[in-house]
Amino acid sequence: MKSLLKLIVPLVLLLIPAWGVAQVKIAFVQSDRIRGEYDEFKEAESELQLEFRKVQFEFQTMAQRLDSLKQVFETQRLVSSPERRREREQEIAALEQQVQDFQARKVGPEGELYRRQLQLETEIIQKVQRAVNKVAIDKGYDYILDSAALLYGKPTHNLTDDVLYELRRLSEESEK
Repeated sequence: MKSLLKLIVPLVLLLIPAWGVAQVKIAFVQSDRIRGEYDEFKEAESELQLEFRKVQFEFQTMAQRLDSLKQVFETQRLVSSPERRREREQEIAALEQQVQDFQARKVGPEGELYRRQLQLETEIIQKVQRAVNKVAIDKGYDYILDSAALLYGKPTHNLTDDVLYELRRLSEESEK
């Protein structure tokens, strides 16, 4: 047993310096701050808001037209011929279907606004990922975490400013 200890202790003492040199470098970024301060995120959000307002206006116009048609139908229902009532009912049903189709096409889970948002976010997230990768490689970090799940991070390991700087630098290069 003593001979085994004599062999293990020097081996452990030899490995301690190697372990100290091979420590893992970990840092973090605040993605919510990047989202708030990076201009492309702000521009994308503005663009999506504008598109949403346009769709909302179109929808409201269609809904008002439908309501108006229903009101006219209700006021004239008793004095209209059965044939005319059926025509109006069919017209109302067709317009209701158009409204539903419009809503699904524009804002549904497979709608144009959803796809546009996904496209814009994907492009920006790819840029953020490239910037994070560059900062990690340049500064020799093994891991960079997102602060959203981080309960504590030493401020000296916060690379958010570096990532924002890199994003702005990459944006300037792509504009040239």
